[in-house]
Amino acid sequence: MSYIPPDAKWWLADLIVEFRIDGDPGSLVHFNLTLIRGRLGGAGVLKALARGAEFADTYTNTDGRQVQVFFRGLRDLFVVYEELEDGAELLYEERASASEVEISLRFGRKKRWPCLHRLANRRDALQETT
Repeated sequence: MSYIPPDAKWWLADLIVEFRIDGDPGSLVHFNLTLIRGRLGGAGVLKALARGAEFADTYTNTDGRQVQVFFRGLRDLFVVYEELEDGAELLYEERASASEVEISLRFGRKKRWPCLHRLANRRDALQETT
């Protein structure tokens, strides 16, 4: 188990939310990374579970189909070690014994970052309107 500082205030909860759409054979699953404030690990877990439970819903979508939403659980809960401010590290992932080839091919491709595609599309749309 990783170290949890006694003064930890923030957590990142990875919530699993299932959407069952009437007539669809399978479910749509969202993994929502959600910021949770809680002093102790147990408080963070309870608050994360309560936040997830808020997703439970039934509604009719824009296609007239009934959608049932279920909170399926907490995939993970990560402590935020730093104060929340610009540049604070919220989460890290570690890969041991990564080769230069793996680093270059797997981790260095900017074209794989979805946020850059959205920004480029917005920029292009703005240029078209001016």
